[in-house]
Amino acid sequence: MALIAPRMTAGLPAEDAGKLRQALEGGHDITVFVDGTVHRLTPGARDAVVDLLSRFSRGEAVTVSSVEEMLTTSQAAELAGISHTYLRNMTDRGEIPVEYRGTHRRIRLAAIMAWLDQQKKSEQQNSGEAPAAPEAAAKGAAASEAAAKAAGKGQAGQSAGGN
Repeated sequence: MALIAPRMTAGLPAEDAGKLRQALEGGHDITVFVDGTVHRLTPGARDAVVDLLSRFSRGEAVTVSSVEEMLTTSQAAELAGISHTYLRNMTDRGEIPVEYRGTHRRIRLAAIMAWLDQQKKSEQQNSGEAPAAPEAAAKGAAASEAAAKAAGKGQAGQSAGGN
């Protein structure tokens, strides 16, 4: 499991979200201050912060966790939008890597996200052909929402700023 638990927080109130949206649309300078000290972010970190703030500006709930986060098979299946049985079968076939903690299977969040990305690319390539089976279809935006639920289970009452 991750050493730092995922943190989930609800979306901003509509008024605050609107102000944040206007601020983000108004410029490209995103400055990070920690205890009065300015910190320059790498382009990847800057993009992640802007993405986080953009989601808040739309009133979305957000979960922050490490890609090394380990999920139960139920959490991974919910995130992927597939049945628990189908996911177990994929791990048995080696399609999705799995680690065991005793007799319990654990799947890295990064592995599920990579599988979803692969499914999305496959769907785009086959867009002119028959649609993919419902079990194998990636859920796009629904996956992000499911990720928030899956990563946030057991984290009730934990705020974005808590330890």
